Amino acid sequence: MRIETKCIQSGYKPENGEPRVLPIYQSTTFKYNSTEQMGRLFDLEESGYFYTRLANPTNDAVAAKIADLEGGVAAMLTSSGQAACFYSIFNICEAGDHFVCSSTVYGGTFNLFGVTMKKLGIDVTFVDPDTSEEELNKAFKSNTKAMFGETIANPALVVLDIEKFAKVAHEHGVPLIVDNTFATPINCRPFEWGADIVVHSTTKYMDGHATSVGGAIVDSGNFDWEANSERYPGLTTPDESYHGVVYTERFGKSAYIMKAIATLMRDLGSIPAPQNSFLLNIGLETLALRVAKHCENAKKVAEYLSKNDKISWVSFSGLENDKYHKLAQKYLPNGSCGVISFGVKGGRENAVKFMDGLKLAAIVTHVADARTSVLHPASHTHRQMNDEELKAAGVSPDLIRFSVGIENADDIIEDIQQSLDLSLIHI
Repeated sequence: MRIETKCIQSGYKPENGEPRVLPIYQSTTFKYNSTEQMGRLFDLEESGYFYTRLANPTNDAVAAKIADLEGGVAAMLTSSGQAACFYSIFNICEAGDHFVCSSTVYGGTFNLFGVTMKKLGIDVTFVDPDTSEEELNKAFKSNTKAMFGETIANPALVVLDIEKFAKVAHEHGVPLIVDNTFATPINCRPFEWGADIVVHSTTKYMDGHATSVGGAIVDSGNFDWEANSERYPGLTTPDESYHGVVYTERFGKSAYIMKAIATLMRDLGSIPAPQNSFLLNIGLETLALRVAKHCENAKKVAEYLSKNDKISWVSFSGLENDKYHKLAQKYLPNGSCGVISFGVKGGRENAVKFMDGLKLAAIVTHVADARTSVLHPASHTHRQMNDEELKAAGVSPDLIRFSVGIENADDIIEDIQQSLDLSLIHI
């Protein structure tokens, strides 16, 4: 099936007489008549459902759809994108380990990796995503277990050279984890370029309507954990916390996801409510349509901004003069996303004035849904970062993150124009 069809048809297959629409299994528990069968479920010897914290039919159907969209072998839903990022690393790293991460990742991810995970004894080295292979290699240590980056960085909009990052990661025997939230599998499938694991904040384009917080982890099934068994004993040696199961032996290509479910979800429990997964599935059904419209609108808005004399700079890889246009042509030939970063003349003070003058676009701590929204990262999502960290993340004091919705593009442009005329009249 083509990806537009997968958005509709994947994940849930109703049998004769069953509901056409994915049912909501809003139940914490599942009944069995046999103690023995329940025991087999707990031992991971039989597939099925017994407690929603570990698995739920609604959640699993949506996870299967996302796995199919990305071209992976298995997926797991989480309660948020932050949880997905945390689990993706914590599933293969423990105290004393290290990983490498692009410096331009979302501010919340930067804080999670650079502050919170260090408290757990897991160290990280942040690297400039535009640096050479030689410099990337220097970031690796004997205890490095993973490499992480974002397809399209939030909000710097740096386009990751996935093949370069994958090549370096694999030379060191570690997987490349890519956050594909902004691009979505509609515009980029990182597995096709060498990535091993993909994460999403499904809160964004996948849900698309700002109704449900959620996340997802997708495993390509391509990384050979056994070939690097000494580095990943949690996957390749008996897990005494779960009856001595060896995940690579029991589950093969799905080992990574099954370990995440059996250990992390068991112990930490960041599972989405089935109701939220139901809403997410509705969003996924129109994902291909919405992403195309977001990209179409964003290009129109970016072209308008690039010609406006009150705008000091624009970052959008769809513009031919953009720094990342060439990479975008390679990895994102059908469009990148609906997010634009730009600055207004006069710096941070005028940026705030401009945002306050918008009428259609709303100031919200959100991005990538049907409604046009705007945010000042240095004041909001990245305010916990110091000036040096902001610079490394590609966030200048005047940067405005503008998430173009699926309204009529002319209405969005008119809203920008009226605010510029009102707030920046003397520029």
